[in-house]
Amino acid sequence: MLQQHYSLFDSFFAPTRVIVVSEERLKQAEIEARQNQVDALDVRIEELSKYRNALYSELQALTPGRVGGDLDAMDDSLPNSRDGGTHDG
Repeated sequence: MLQQHYSLFDSFFAPTRVIVVSEERLKQAEIEARQNQVDALDVRIEELSKYRNALYSELQALTPGRVGGDLDAMDDSLPNSRDGGTHDG
């Protein structure tokens, strides 16, 4: 029985494998790769848009309508604040 012995150098000096691909198949693979990139970008853009909208909504909730608006609301709740009431000072 013949036993073969393989060494580390066998993989280095192995014959080079050549794969022949038609121009059409190569072009189709390139088109599919580019389409996959476009699809991945579309998904990422959608995710970022949703995140931006959520942050903008939080920002709107934290931002008062106008400067001093909360103080005006507090003034309106006090008696005699807008009708010329007197100050006991």
